[in-house]
Parts: sequence; structure tokens; C-alpha cells
Amino acid sequence: MSDNPAVALLFERHGPRYRWFATVTVMLGTLSVVLAATIINVAVPSIMAQYALAQDQVHWLATGFLAAMTVGMLLNAWAVARFGSRQAFLLAMGIFIVASLVGGFADSFTVLVLARVVQGVMAGMIQPLAMITIFQVFPLHKRGQAMGIYGMGVILGPAIAPALGGVLVDAWSWRATFFVVLPACALAMALGRAFLPNHREAQAPRLDWAGLALLSLGLTATLWAMASGLRRGWLEPWLLSALIGGPLLLIAFVAWQRRARHPLFDLRVFATPGFGGGFLLSMAIGAGVFASTYLFPLYFQQVSGFSASASGLMLMPAGLAMAFIFPFVGYLTDRMPLTGLVAAGLLFFIASMVLMRAADPTTAGVWLVTWAVLARLAMGLMMPPVTTGSLMMLPPALISQGSGIINFGRQIGGALGINLCAICVQFFSDRYWQAYPEAGHPRAFEVGFDDAYLMLFIVFVLGFLPLRALRRGERRMHAEKS
Repeated sequence: MSDNPAVALLFERHGPRYRWFATVTVMLGTLSVVLAATIINVAVPSIMAQYALAQDQVHWLATGFLAAMTVGMLLNAWAVARFGSRQAFLLAMGIFIVASLVGGFADSFTVLVLARVVQGVMAGMIQPLAMITIFQVFPLHKRGQAMGIYGMGVILGPAIAPALGGVLVDAWSWRATFFVVLPACALAMALGRAFLPNHREAQAPRLDWAGLALLSLGLTATLWAMASGLRRGWLEPWLLSALIGGPLLLIAFVAWQRRARHPLFDLRVFATPGFGGGFLLSMAIGAGVFASTYLFPLYFQQVSGFSASASGLMLMPAGLAMAFIFPFVGYLTDRMPLTGLVAAGLLFFIASMVLMRAADPTTAGVWLVTWAVLARLAMGLMMPPVTTGSLMMLPPALISQGSGIINFGRQIGGALGINLCAICVQFFSDRYWQAYPEAGHPRAFEVGFDDAYLMLFIVFVLGFLPLRALRRGERRMHAEKS
């Protein structure tokens, strides 16, 4: 039974099984938005063809979603306090459904990107609601079991998304990737109305609108300037303004957070030795998992010549491998040094990028699948220990803020990773095509992808530097406990 009156009333109505009804509800909602986040990747070549887009343009479908998710995550605590868990969930799911319909019927690429951005904001609001609900309905000694079941269900979403998306693209159209999540969204809303508590705070905390505006404008300007520089020219007035102004706005955001009465982030977490290393590693993980999820299906289609459905099926073993290694890594996290697992993950991902860069159009599909599995095993080895290790170093009062900042780092890393990889693919493909037009498009694309893999390789080699900081923090924590 819960101390929350709204939750206690639902336990009285539904009995002990209520906690599982609530868990299935938030799992279904999260699964829907996570599925939408990744299912579109296999449809990118079709969208490029329909709207005559280049890599440095079409990547906004993924980058815009991820960047918008960070804003949604920051809105979550305010929305729950202002509207209550149930109403916040229903509102976010309802807007997500509308955005999905707009995206599916979009008649221009601009409308398509705007729909993805709205989807991203709502997805960012929905995901933390699952954590809040599980903590409300499960006692302390059962939360680990609940989180494990919830996590397995959610991670399976990205595992099946590419295969499902590929089949839909080949059988119908890329537009189907927007519509396929709608039944699950509608069911989640119906369950949410029945099983989520309707509790709201008497006085909602003030939302740091100034900080939110600085962060949103700074991120948008920076990502847009990076992506548009090659096409518009780095000295074009608007672009140069965004290139300089975007980072300045982000610096202003950090300065504002240090003095704001109700900051979005409590930057005191970075005073804890080792946490900064965990944050940088979280950014690298985000870049690795989201950029590779974006690159792999494009490579399989544009270089290797596979269909969208075949490309999606080729990614399924990698997604399943990541899903099923999570519980094992969670078990190891409690029994061995965290930094050992992270180091193994860095090495696995580096090896995957080396092998993908060595591939060519004649490489057998089974090898491409194997190297994608290797990349996902790397992510599975890194994500739980980096998150757990970073939060274990913090004093209890800062754990909630630290969790939000670690998730923020992973999302920002993903947005930057996809942005830079798409630019890299387009720039080096174009340069090779202009120098050797007789080589053909697959060869030019291969050169661009190879350099994108090289960039991710460099990011993960550099990842050993923040790993040293994380290791020092881990040693200090153990020394204080002993």
C-alpha cells in the first residue's frame, strides 16, 4: 500500500495486482514512443528519395526528435506536479498521437520535421512518468524487480522497430512508420485513464522558463549551424550568427542554472569527483547507440544494396542481444569494478567501428549483422555501469538531479552524434563523387560512411579519458566506505 492517497485508492479498488496493471500501462506508453523514435531510421532512404534530400538534411528526423526529448524530460516534473500523473500522461499521449498523424500525412519535409519534434517533446515527458509510477506503486524491496521487467519490455521496442519499419516501408510506404504506433498509444491512453493515479501537488514548482528557452534556442541554433554550414557556407550571415550565438546561449544557460532560484539542473552534482567523467561517457554512449542505429540501416541499403525490410531484419539480432545482456550486466555491476565493464564496452565498440569501416559492398550480410551485434553488446556493457556508477557517487539528496543530468547527456550525445555523422557522410561522399564520378554512388556512399565510422571510433578511443575520472571517483567512494 502507498502513502499517496490516490495510489492507495487504486489499490483498494484493484487489489495487489494493481501495481502490475500500472506497470503494464506505463510500459506500453514508453514502448510506443521508443518504437517511434527508432522505427523511422529504415525509412530514411525512401524519404530522401521522395523529398530529394541529402544526408545533411534528412538527419533532422532523428536529431530533432532526440533534441526535443531533452526539453520534454525537463518539462516532466513540472507537468506532473501541475496536472497530476494521469492527466500529464494522457495529455502527452494525446499530443503524441496528433503529431504522429500529422507526420504520416505530411506533404512537406518541414512539416515532417516539426511533427518529429513534437513527438520528441512528448516522448521526453512520457518516459520519466514510468519511473515515477513504478516508485509510487512498488515498495522499496520490489522496485528492482519491477524496473528489470519494465526495462526488458522497453528495450525490446528498439529491437523490433527496424524489422517492423522495414517491412512496412517495403509493403506500403514510409508513412506507415508513423501510423503503426497509434493502436498501442490509444490502448495506453485507455489503460492510463483506468490505472494511473490522479494525484497532483497542491502547489506546482515554478518552471525555469528562462533556462528552458536558453537551452532550446542554444541547442537548435548550434545543431542547425553545424548541419547547414557545408550547404550554406560558413560565412553566411545567418549561419555565422547561429554558429557563434548557439554555443553562447548554451554557456548562458549554464551560468543561469548556477544562479536560478528553481534551476532545471542542480550543477552541484559536478562537484562530486568522478561524476563529470560519467556524464562525458554518457554523452559518448548516446552518440554511439543513436548514431550507429541511424547509420547501420542506411549503410545496408545505400552501400550493400539490401531492401528496407532486409535491413531491418539484419538489425534485429543486435537489438535482441542488447536487450538480453542488460540483466546479466546488471548482475555483474554489483559484483565487479564498474570501470572494467565500461572499458570492455569501449573496446567492443571500437572493434565494431574498425570492422564496419573495413567492410565494402561485397561483404556478406552475416558479417554486417555480427558487427552490429558487437556494437550493441558494447552499449549493453557500458550503459548500466556508467549510470549506476555515476549516481552511486552522489549524496542521496542529489541522486534525482544526477539521474536527470545523466539522461540529458545521453540524449544530447545522441543528437550531436547523428548530426556529425550525417554531415560526415554527406561531405566525404560528395567529395569522392566529384573526384571520381565513374566510381558510382555505392562507392561514394561507402567512403562517406567509412569516415563517419572513423569519427565514432575516435570518440570512443577518447572515451578512455573520462573513464579514468570515473575510476578515480569509484576508488574514492570505496575508500570512504571502508
